[in-house]
Amino acid sequence: MASDAAPSAEELIIFSPESNPTTPPDLRLLHYNDVYHIDASSAEPVGGIARFQTLVNYYRDDERFKDQPKLLTFFSGDAFNPSLESSVTKGSHMVPILNGIGTDVACVGNHDLDFGVKQFRHLTSQCTFPWLLANVLDPALGEGVPLGNAKKTVMLESSNGIKVGVIGLAEREWLDTINSLPPDIIYKSASATAKELIPGLREQGAEIIIAVSHQREPNDNKLAENTGGDLIDIILGGHDHYYSQSLINGTQVLRSGTDFKQLSHIEAWRKTDGNRGWDFKIIRRDIVKSISEDAEAVKTVDRLTSKLREKLDKPVGYTAAPLDARFTTVRTKESNIGNFVCDLMRNYHDADCCIMASGTIRGDQIYPPGVLRLRDLVNCFPFEDPVIVIKVTGQAIWDALENGVSNYPALEGRFPQVSNIVFETDYSQPPNSRICRASIGGEPIDPEREYVLATRGYMGRGKDGYTSLLIEEEGGKAVEIVSEENGVLISTILRQYFMSLKVLGKWKHWGRSMHRKFLGIQTDMQSIHGFVPASPVSPKGLRHSNPAFSLEKKEKPVEPAEPPKPWDFGMEGDSEEDDDDGADYDDSKPIHFSENDTKIIKRVMRKWWRLAGLKGSPKLCDELGEGEFQVNWTKAIAPRLEGRIKEGKKDRIDV
Repeated sequence: MASDAAPSAEELIIFSPESNPTTPPDLRLLHYNDVYHIDASSAEPVGGIARFQTLVNYYRDDERFKDQPKLLTFFSGDAFNPSLESSVTKGSHMVPILNGIGTDVACVGNHDLDFGVKQFRHLTSQCTFPWLLANVLDPALGEGVPLGNAKKTVMLESSNGIKVGVIGLAEREWLDTINSLPPDIIYKSASATAKELIPGLREQGAEIIIAVSHQREPNDNKLAENTGGDLIDIILGGHDHYYSQSLINGTQVLRSGTDFKQLSHIEAWRKTDGNRGWDFKIIRRDIVKSISEDAEAVKTVDRLTSKLREKLDKPVGYTAAPLDARFTTVRTKESNIGNFVCDLMRNYHDADCCIMASGTIRGDQIYPPGVLRLRDLVNCFPFEDPVIVIKVTGQAIWDALENGVSNYPALEGRFPQVSNIVFETDYSQPPNSRICRASIGGEPIDPEREYVLATRGYMGRGKDGYTSLLIEEEGGKAVEIVSEENGVLISTILRQYFMSLKVLGKWKHWGRSMHRKFLGIQTDMQSIHGFVPASPVSPKGLRHSNPAFSLEKKEKPVEPAEPPKPWDFGMEGDSEEDDDDGADYDDSKPIHFSENDTKIIKRVMRKWWRLAGLKGSPKLCDELGEGEFQVNWTKAIAPRLEGRIKEGKKDRIDV
């Protein structure tokens, strides 16, 4: 059962054997799962890797455990995403964290694959421990080979010589949350896979069998029911973001919280009643503020965050149109940046439509045509609740739109930005009676029909008055297809999309599955917004085609080569860091403009300034002409207005 105890710095015994052993344990285990943020939060338990590491060090090295077996540490998946840090690092910042904890084995989580299988393989190759996934297979890697070249099982050995057999398992639903899987993936039943592989571990001398899993608690419970104490002694689960323990069919089922806020210390004794099996004592620890921070972990966090700050200033994309993120725009009317992001959210998840509360957009400025930096993306979309996908009725969507415009003209964050939705409002009408007409995909909203809607997790919790989108788990009627636990941050989706537009950028571990996914998204996005294609590479070196943005490289010019396939760009090499930020763009050198350069800049900026001064006219978002802003390292986006949100007069009955 789940533990709702108030956070405490003290050890909390969750389960103890009836026999109450008085001898030292035969094994000691530490378990954690689903970790995203390395910094502490403000609410208890505050978490954070520095305090978490203090407890890990205590259970590993304290004098209390001097004559006991050394600690074996288990992680049940989800570390490489989602977080603001990972939207910058693509998960690489978590490798030294997981290694530093002293992890002995991990199960692959769905979010560990958010940046593609090739990036997952790159990250795990730097881990000092194996990653397991026995029941999800990729035929392209060979017969019976797990996805991402993970291992199916591993044999650990305790310091006292006890052999520990470990198997990694995931649920079928796990696959539905990953957007860039290779084709023809094979899923095998977790229970059937356990029954197939565990006897082999026993034959190799395993005295205890541990399953590290990444699946919902009901599926872990089902695994325990189907395998029982005869096969699996303890299931160390992940995927759920809460602490829970239960004993099912002789098997312990445990999940240890989330986000470095909790961990479990487990002591195990061989049964003394003549039966094969183990008795467990499970201790929960909350990572609260009163726990001191480990000095080395603090240094690691400082080092990692300093690198993040450097990366935030790197160019990631280019816009050929001004992006209007002013509160006066996004909170009162259609916005081109709102259209663009909502379309991207919808296409990323193949949803019917999208509604995003405009409070999501925090830039409160016009981003002029030109280079977009990673800092722009993170600052404009800073929230850490992921995109979710829900199934709702047309009536629920209508009610959501009514809520969105209910407080107009107040600059409230509930005002909706939309995708594949067109609606008209009559602001002379009272709140919640202002929608005149609305359509999805060109057809009037059918109040009885169910639609697949992409939105923010914030709205799925009924925030900002969006109670019609409240998910079932929170007491509403919306059916979750992609939950918050499985969703991806808007900033991460934007980062990946801009990466897909690069023609000279280097993400060595992009991979074919990511290419296929984003090629389809590009096609759909281009049909609405278009983009300015990249200019040809100059034979004298890589330079911007517009002389106003011509920048010399620090190193010798690169001679043009035979054009590689789209998925092959920059994927060679074994460097620790992917050189994917800014590509050929070098902002360390001053830009010197000729007289002709200056004329071009003045002409372009006069046009932009004139358009921006129209205060919300659709012309504000006109795409600038080719040649005015054109670069060779990426395609430039050109988000547009479409008339999705209109003012009208109410002449029909509400849905």
